[in-house]
Amino acid sequence: MIRRPFAEMASVGVAVPPGILTNHDLTRMLDTSDEWIVERTGIRERHIARPDQSVAMLSCEASMKALEQAGHTPRDVDAIVLATATPDRLLPSTACDLQALLGAEKAMAFDIAAACPGFLFATGVAEGLIAAGQGEVVLVVGAEKLSTITDFQDRSTAILFGDGAGAAVVRRTSGANGRGILSTFLKSDGKLAPLLYRPGGGAMDPISEKVVCERSHYMKMAGREVFKAAVLTMAEACDEAMRRAGVSAGEIDLLIPHQANIRIIEATAKHAGLPMDKVMVNVDRYGNTSSASIPLALDQAIGEGRVKPGSLLLLVAFGAGFTWGSAVIRW
Repeated sequence: MIRRPFAEMASVGVAVPPGILTNHDLTRMLDTSDEWIVERTGIRERHIARPDQSVAMLSCEASMKALEQAGHTPRDVDAIVLATATPDRLLPSTACDLQALLGAEKAMAFDIAAACPGFLFATGVAEGLIAAGQGEVVLVVGAEKLSTITDFQDRSTAILFGDGAGAAVVRRTSGANGRGILSTFLKSDGKLAPLLYRPGGGAMDPISEKVVCERSHYMKMAGREVFKAAVLTMAEACDEAMRRAGVSAGEIDLLIPHQANIRIIEATAKHAGLPMDKVMVNVDRYGNTSSASIPLALDQAIGEGRVKPGSLLLLVAFGAGFTWGSAVIRW
């Protein structure tokens, strides 16, 4: 039986920096080729922010688009939940900077750190805030400037990541028309953290000459192990989100997975029992933008007419932590 929703995702807005780093650009920096990158990842280019473009600025642009589409202004926002692995500063939160830029004076604002599924974690938090009576309109944001923590001397990671932001308005709904968030599923396994992490730069090993020389403030990844875990956990997440929503794979109109790697996307679709023509793929244009990945893909799918009123969507993501999550949404 399909659950009657009490919160809906009313709109989505995105922002990407204009600067583009292509695979051919990377061949001048690394021992690699366009063919090698495309074959292994499906990525052809990624957007890279300027030094003066902050995560808060990208978030503000995306948020204003989402608010306008939903018929709201910043004054309507009760809470801002911003997911990022690349905050502009460690103190205060990027969400508070975003609140100030928006002029959302009555909104509580805070960051969450859940890596690539951050947008889904933030959506789950927004649902909880609405259910608890803490607000009626919640701004959910996934935004990253991953170029600042990517080691462009490391071929295994330099080819993967890009910058961007996505925002959505999550608000209370009566559920009378069936539109809304039908289920969310969120999970973590911290034992696997060393497979994808930043060893230095935090409170345990603060930025120092040693950290910079060792380049330990950049992301490190054990690619094979991460791939295996991603495929297994995203399969679990798809199954559980559909079970909780009371829907089957045959009812899903579009799968919108985290855009990490075309092989992971294909394996996830196969497990979910969905053909690739029912899967949104734009990893070739943006690379892996972590928490911004799903809203960027959702926005493009809407623009292409692949998501229409009443469409049943399955969202799924996996990332560092390890963390993974999913959601079923009636658009």
